[in-house]
Amino acid sequence: MAAKKEERAGVPLSSLDDELFPDAGVTKRELIDYLDAVRDRILPVLKDRPLSVIRVLRGQDKFMQKNLPKYTPEWVARTEVWAEASHRQVSYALCNDRRTLIWFGNQRAVEYHPALMLAGEHHPTHLIMDLDPPEGGDFSLVVGAAELIKRVLDDIGMAGAVKTSGSKGVHIFVPLAPDSDPADVAAATRALAARAERLDPGLATTAFIREDRHGKVFLDSTRAGGATVVAAYSPRVRPGAPVSFPVSWADLPKIKPSDFTVRTAVELLGDRDPWAEALPEPQTLDAGLVEEGHTIPIARVAAMHEGKRRKRAAEKG
Repeated sequence: MAAKKEERAGVPLSSLDDELFPDAGVTKRELIDYLDAVRDRILPVLKDRPLSVIRVLRGQDKFMQKNLPKYTPEWVARTEVWAEASHRQVSYALCNDRRTLIWFGNQRAVEYHPALMLAGEHHPTHLIMDLDPPEGGDFSLVVGAAELIKRVLDDIGMAGAVKTSGSKGVHIFVPLAPDSDPADVAAATRALAARAERLDPGLATTAFIREDRHGKVFLDSTRAGGATVVAAYSPRVRPGAPVSFPVSWADLPKIKPSDFTVRTAVELLGDRDPWAEALPEPQTLDAGLVEEGHTIPIARVAAMHEGKRRKRAAEKG
């Protein structure tokens, strides 16, 4: 007798007992159960934002999906965005409801990376710092670097919330006033990183080229404009299926990223939504931060020119 087909929120589900990906330690059913359990927390983070997801199909490497596949149900909300890099319209999903979230889970979409701007808008809603530890570096180094960022924000009267990245680092989010100019936000992010680096250049670095970091925490100021950042509460394609989890500044030194997984996060959350609780009110960018940032080269561009310079030098011997 054939097994009864399962569905949830009107979405037919399949292969629920398969391991989600190698070393995940959880099944596809557990992913969907997790997404459903945190839906009232993760949906507000995703709502009305063009969404990229990282999927892991059986027997394949993970891949990022931006453009919705042709078989996407009509009821999945979407928005069209012109992609300069590929010179085409990309149809992004808007994950605005439980049904869409469950459908993505059934598609083995593990990671959820919303845009920094709302659909149809051209103003970033947050300034974001992404802190990455050096290879093999202890999480305590990231905590120390995050506290440098907080010191800079405190000094200029701004405030942010922190969450684990779901990998080895942390993300710091500073909510912004709705009319924030993208170029000013990018500049302010560069200046924030530079000021934090100056506080302790032995711990933190803004060096975009990996070989120039010399065992320091990388203060990544490139999460601006058209970039995406993994959502709070999103699982990650990492061994043990960790999730990006909100942490208070006071608790940050007491935790490690592996504390928060698809299997542990729901119980740790209880009835709370710590990300919504931690995010301060939208703020106007500090004028001095913006002014300083416009004097700092864009990291990717500077790294590209430096890479070319080094190549020419090597060729000359």
